[in-house]
Amino acid sequence: MAVPALYENPSANVIRSLLQHAHELSVYAKDMPYPLKAEVAELDLSTGRLVLEVEYAGSDIERYLGRGGLSFDLEALKGPQAIERETYSLSNVAAKLIKIDSTLYRLECQLPESVFIPENRGAVRIPFILGMQARVSLEVYLHELNVPGRLRNLSVGGCMVDIDLSESIAISVNQDIPGVTLEFPNGESFFAEGKVRHIRPFGNHGYAAVGVQFINLSTSQTESLFRYVNESEREAAYRTGSNDKLTYHSPLFIPGAKEKKILQREAQEREKRARQSPMERGVMDVAHQLQVGLMYMKNRNLFPGEIFYDCVDTLRYLVEQDRKAFLYALAFLRDEPDWVRHAVQVAGQLAHVMLTRDPHDPQVREAVLGALLHTMGKPLLISAQLPSLKVNMNPAQKTILRGHVTVLRDKLRELGWEPSPTCCDVIENANEHLDGSGYPAGKRGEQLSELIRLFAVIKAIDKLMHERNGVPPRTPLDAYRRIHEADTAYDKTVLVEYIQVYGLYPIGSLAKFSGGFLAWVMDIDGKGMPSQVHVVKNLRFPDTNISSVLTKGDFSQIGKLEDIVNPVDYGVKVIKV
Repeated sequence: MAVPALYENPSANVIRSLLQHAHELSVYAKDMPYPLKAEVAELDLSTGRLVLEVEYAGSDIERYLGRGGLSFDLEALKGPQAIERETYSLSNVAAKLIKIDSTLYRLECQLPESVFIPENRGAVRIPFILGMQARVSLEVYLHELNVPGRLRNLSVGGCMVDIDLSESIAISVNQDIPGVTLEFPNGESFFAEGKVRHIRPFGNHGYAAVGVQFINLSTSQTESLFRYVNESEREAAYRTGSNDKLTYHSPLFIPGAKEKKILQREAQEREKRARQSPMERGVMDVAHQLQVGLMYMKNRNLFPGEIFYDCVDTLRYLVEQDRKAFLYALAFLRDEPDWVRHAVQVAGQLAHVMLTRDPHDPQVREAVLGALLHTMGKPLLISAQLPSLKVNMNPAQKTILRGHVTVLRDKLRELGWEPSPTCCDVIENANEHLDGSGYPAGKRGEQLSELIRLFAVIKAIDKLMHERNGVPPRTPLDAYRRIHEADTAYDKTVLVEYIQVYGLYPIGSLAKFSGGFLAWVMDIDGKGMPSQVHVVKNLRFPDTNISSVLTKGDFSQIGKLEDIVNPVDYGVKVIKV
């Protein structure tokens, strides 16, 4: 490892190392609804002067400088395929704001002299930088829910944990955490109780940062924690080169056999992610932003309208850019939390059908917003009685979940946000049926708008074609038959229209061919038959993944189309970026 010169500012040196890779820098503030993307204009390694440039059209940019200075996350994607994620966060950096023109600003920052940040009562916070790793498990509900994460900083007072955004729905500020387990690369671990002090979105790739305070520490726990903090400080000093007397890694950070296996598996998973198209990443970004919006509603009592409308506008843009590629990309949400997957897929299909009917329909924007929001009451219900939306629910939990429409409506009212009539129609009536068998109000017939008649069919088919509460997914044909047989619950003319648009082998579904091959349907012809597929598995060699795109003329290589199948039955996973 090349040791930097000692006169260099260590913080600047860490930033320099990350800027050499694909990176994004986000400026955030506690009371602002979304981070600002910034570009590094200047970086002086010896003095620690950092100049950022940001575009901002609002009139309140000073609020991003907060009380104590500027806070930002720097997120780099490293490795040959730019998918190994590394981060560096700094808070309360001394900064001066200079306006360049109507929307362009310069932020002149003075980086701290050390990467180690002083805390209250003389404690020091150690950032996990330049490849330092430790795994974390947060036992959110005792014996019920464990959330995995990565350690981003550590002190004797607490730590910051980087978790998947989808796991953040169960975590709230001031919540007690029965168990916080830190596991270091060599296999040593530390356990304590904790309390959540803050939670916020982290970077731009679907993660959240959770600040946890250690509580109720015994004498032996305190002694162990001091040792882990000291070893982490030593490792960070070695990696930044800020102490030339350190010539080797701390034993704590030398991977043992278990960690090496995990790292190997993660590398293979990341390799698969590199194949995602820009359209797939765009759809995934909407799913991430929807979860960020929920976090602001839940933990900051703020309705982030700009975030949600940006999701709506992104979906519309993607539909108009390439409808078939968009429908294919929607399938790649399959492994996202069910409430997110369902919301984005049905909102995407609603936008697709409405724009197919009338490209200038003035209802589209508000209708799609309602479709994105309509399931958000479900994660707002997470509690000790309903610790997760992933489990097979008992009758009491199902009863709790049926209150999600009311919970969302009450939350929006509490936040002072009034949906438009179209948006409100979708939020309140998405689960109603023409025959009065729906909920929450049991509305029927003429009480339900044309928009709800369309949305009800899209929503019901999506539910049937995905696993729910232990019930396996149905094939498209079975789902259509089930809706048709539901007598007067759904509008039959809308069902016919849906089948004409999506066919019996919809884009994004997994097809099985007689030669033993599995392939994602990428395109269909005028008769609704697959015309292009992405072959991903040969069942004669189930442990081997393949990736080959075939058009109809080459289908003889994989046999005759047999049916649409459930990816879970064959171990076909969708990888999140």
